[in-house]
Amino acid sequence: MIDIMNESGEKVDEEQLAALAAFAMDRMRIHPSADLSILLVDETTMANYHEKFMDEPGPTDVLSFPMDELRPGEEGKERPEGMLGDIVLCPTVTDRQAKESGRTPQGEMNYLLLHGFLHLLGFDHAEEEERAVMFGLTDALIDAWESWSRQKTDQQETRS
Repeated sequence: MIDIMNESGEKVDEEQLAALAAFAMDRMRIHPSADLSILLVDETTMANYHEKFMDEPGPTDVLSFPMDELRPGEEGKERPEGMLGDIVLCPTVTDRQAKESGRTPQGEMNYLLLHGFLHLLGFDHAEEEERAVMFGLTDALIDAWESWSRQKTDQQETRS
């Protein structure tokens, strides 16, 4: 189950975030009933979380809080169930970063949602090798999502 709470005061496409999270869960072979919480917050709240949990000043773009330490499922095996955890996103920070990364604000939010999601599955980027794996997987998921979204849009337009 994917739960989204927008406490940021910003307009965000919550349906798209939920669809992307469900897509990522499927791609990473996580059971569709696994619990995932997505919280959108303002900069002050994010700065407080960032300091409290990471001992770092100021707001950040995304924080992840894994719960049951689920890992990606394996082909042909039962998909893991349980609580993935919480992803906290700050739309105003992601909007600013979008310009730097060359993405749209929604594209940056999508990218960071996947980044946070992969952290919940145990991926990290502290070491160069880990970084290459995590960012490569984030890019692959974004590419697959965008391709899937385009196909879905094309199919809907064909039916109209």
